[in-house]
Amino acid sequence: MNDFLHDEEEFTSRKLDWGLWRKILSFMKPLRKFVILAALCMIILAATDVVYPYISMFAIDDIIQPNVTSGVVDLSKLRVFIMLYIIFMIIQAITVYLFIIFAGKIQTELAFNIRQKAFLHLQELPFSYYDRTRVGWIMARMTSDSRNLSELLSWGFIDIVWGVFLMVILIIVMFVLNWALALVTIAVVPILTIVSIFFRKYILKAYRSIRKVNSKITGAYNEGITGAVTTKTLVLEESNAKGFDDLTFDMRTQSIRAAMIQGLYFPSMLFLITLGVALVYIVGGNFVVQAAISVGMLYLFTNYVWQFFEPVNNIAMIYANFQQAQASAERIMSLIETEADIKDSMEVVEKYGTLFDYKIENFDIIKGDIEFKDVTFKYNVGEQVLTNFNLKVKAGESIALVGHTGAGKTTIVNLICRFYEPTTGNILIDGVDYRKRSMGWLHSNLGYVLQDPHLFSGNVLENIRYGKLTATDEEVIEAAKAVEAHDFIMKFEEGYKTECGEGGSRLSVGQKQLVSFARAILADPKILVLDEATSSVDTETEQAIQVAINKLLEGRTSFIVAHRLSTIVHSNCILVLDAGKVVESGSHRELINKKGAYHKLYTNQYSEDMVGKSFK
Repeated sequence: MNDFLHDEEEFTSRKLDWGLWRKILSFMKPLRKFVILAALCMIILAATDVVYPYISMFAIDDIIQPNVTSGVVDLSKLRVFIMLYIIFMIIQAITVYLFIIFAGKIQTELAFNIRQKAFLHLQELPFSYYDRTRVGWIMARMTSDSRNLSELLSWGFIDIVWGVFLMVILIIVMFVLNWALALVTIAVVPILTIVSIFFRKYILKAYRSIRKVNSKITGAYNEGITGAVTTKTLVLEESNAKGFDDLTFDMRTQSIRAAMIQGLYFPSMLFLITLGVALVYIVGGNFVVQAAISVGMLYLFTNYVWQFFEPVNNIAMIYANFQQAQASAERIMSLIETEADIKDSMEVVEKYGTLFDYKIENFDIIKGDIEFKDVTFKYNVGEQVLTNFNLKVKAGESIALVGHTGAGKTTIVNLICRFYEPTTGNILIDGVDYRKRSMGWLHSNLGYVLQDPHLFSGNVLENIRYGKLTATDEEVIEAAKAVEAHDFIMKFEEGYKTECGEGGSRLSVGQKQLVSFARAILADPKILVLDEATSSVDTETEQAIQVAINKLLEGRTSFIVAHRLSTIVHSNCILVLDAGKVVESGSHRELINKKGAYHKLYTNQYSEDMVGKSFK
């Protein structure tokens, strides 16, 4: 699914897709109790809104007017008026309090349901999804889009219920009281609706234009800050300033236009409402003169004209918001409905379980034999990387992969890890196609140390324990000692309780690497992948890491993607790759003696004198 590649404005320019909104509304099913309670509160609130003017009508007709007519002060009914007013005020206050509680619950739980569904699906999606999807796009779906939808569906739903029931109750009450005056009163409502929808359409369009320009301004800000050095060295200040001025001028023009449309909206609505009130006064005034209705009744109907404005305005605004939020809805659903390129078959799931519910008791014991049989692989975008690739690795062997950038080294290890699957051909583990066993089974027996290892927020102890969540503190410390990480950890003021910072920002590259090695050795994987594990550290740190690597390799089938060739001299077999094909293979000594591609790579990295000393 490629919907996420669409521009936001392309989404929001479409008509409402009710099928899409039904899918989004399905997230509210677990919250139906709160939805019903919130709706009931809004119905009661709508009823009290209609009753309030009716109480005022009672005060005019039964308290004020008799006193004025008779000239005798009689306040015996005033107590009834005050009591009614207080009762309805309390009812309304309680109702408002309850609907805020229920709406807040709906908003919070709905956002949680959407984010949970999306996050769990992200765990199931393979690397190919992350190759073609920007991190910022995913983060926006998980934050602003889910928040926008939860707010709209909670508070928007409540406003619609309140608005619809208020208008329905108003119409019923008016026709019961005086059908002729009711017709006059609601005559203005269709006009209010049409004008409101018309203005909302153009207000929405105007603010879309502002958002588009604002996005460009944000991009210009970002480029101006991140590219400051380049700007100065190329003397682009004047050109950049002119481009930025053009954008901000456009932003000002669009904003003024939007403000003018917004400014015309409310006066236009107020004019129509005032026109409706005038009609009620003309017709109702004649009824009062003819004694067909009371003064209080006339007051009631004029009040009801004003009450029609808010629900009409709210419903029109919510409809516009639904149009605007459709972009968020489509992007959220595009994420949730993205089909995983790599997933276990139903038979495999039935036997081994899912990524979130392992059937560990059915996991086969892994030895570590790996075989590529006529494997061809091509990424979704790009050229073919491997063609009829064959390789046999025995359990416990250490295989090094070397070659220029793009040779296929990382592709091979990613295929072993089943982050991708062969386009054609098979990969066997212990003689069985790994697609006949679950990804959970493979990944639970797999250790992967990256060039730039990722540490999670938390302390050192917790980060090492991610390798085995059930490990004791003593087991974590033993793992750290095994890879020479214990000494530097104990030099920290808080030792193993030292916070690593976001992404391990408080540790050096070498320290992060050793922590990741400790994490890997704690997991005790049968298959180990080291992807450029020493390319980002200095020579001194590399020596410490090499000790850790040697400990890690013991008794494990391992694949080492190497930039620094000194780290692979003891590998059982070194494969020299070029354009996805093995051009040379053998031990370090054998390949050096061949004076071929590996010898060239090695001598380019070290002087001839160092190479000679290594083999004296």
